[in-house]
Amino acid sequence: MPNGEGSWQSEAVAPEVLSWLLKFWDVGRAGENIVSCWQVFQPEAAIAYLEKRRSPRYSFIASAELIEQKADVRIASRVSELSLHGCYLDMMNPFPKGTMVLVKIAAGDAFFEAKANVIYAQPNMGAGLGFLEIKPDSQAVLERWLDEAEQEKQRQSG
Repeated sequence: MPNGEGSWQSEAVAPEVLSWLLKFWDVGRAGENIVSCWQVFQPEAAIAYLEKRRSPRYSFIASAELIEQKADVRIASRVSELSLHGCYLDMMNPFPKGTMVLVKIAAGDAFFEAKANVIYAQPNMGAGLGFLEIKPDSQAVLERWLDEAEQEKQRQSG
């Protein structure tokens, strides 16, 4: 319920409200839409959920190609977020959740490649990938990109 200042009090979500919300929100994006709900009903719970990531996620812009190897289907896309364990790709028609892919990312003169799994897919938006197998040379590129992203974040924050 709203308090006197126009924000929501932090109280448990009633089961019937949660049931209603689940009908209208795609829970495929690793629970992030439920987090949006929690931000209304329980802001502390939303923050706690978001802080459970295994590694930091950074804004990162690069070209990418996804290859579904069984059918040799290729999709060009753009990386918008990157972490040590995965990335988010902007694309209109992502592969379905659970699809095993080869992801190739190019930024500047550096190149990264990994076998990955589609963790969640959002039609007309993109897909979240979890890296499964990264060769040592690609791991070094990934770590360099993440170090640069962290340095940029520090510069921007002051």
